Amino acid sequence: MKHFLYIFFMLVLCVSCGQDYIPKPNAFLRLEYPEAQYKTINANLPFTFKKNNLATSIKYKKLPASTESYGINIEYKSLKGTIFLTYKAINGDKKVLTEYLRDAQKFTLEHTIKADEIPVFPYENKERKVYGVFSEVKGNVASPAQFYVTDSVQHFLVGSLYFYAKPNYDSILPAANYLQRDMTQIMESLHWK
Repeated sequence: MKHFLYIFFMLVLCVSCGQDYIPKPNAFLRLEYPEAQYKTINANLPFTFKKNNLATSIKYKKLPASTESYGINIEYKSLKGTIFLTYKAINGDKKVLTEYLRDAQKFTLEHTIKADEIPVFPYENKERKVYGVFSEVKGNVASPAQFYVTDSVQHFLVGSLYFYAKPNYDSILPAANYLQRDMTQIMESLHWK
């Protein structure tokens, strides 16, 4: 009986030491968002656009600086983010247009301190007279995407994306990519009144 136990323990010892331990690879969170469904927003604004139905609320306010300036907040509570839109009338004043363009570009360039890269994508739709630029700001920045569009005569609209969390590029990247597509949809569906 002793020999049987001895052989059994040796067999178990030999079988259990057959392979080296291999650690499991790191797991990554897989976030999936619903396919975007867009609806045209035709509010009391000088323009219309399409917004994603995933947005939980949209808030409008007339800005105190002028009767022709509006602030629009498109909130995505499930993504913990908001797209902020600001509309300003130009009224044919080239100096005002130049000032608005300078401010919009300056806002994007302020992110160069923390940004890894800022790819810029021009946008033009001659039929609807919508011209502008979309900027994706890569890195641990407060606003990972901005855009501005204008008709160069009467209208100017600037948009930016913010999250309710500390900017950690790797963590917010899936949500940022999803909302950047919504920002692109806003630009592409914009119609001036």
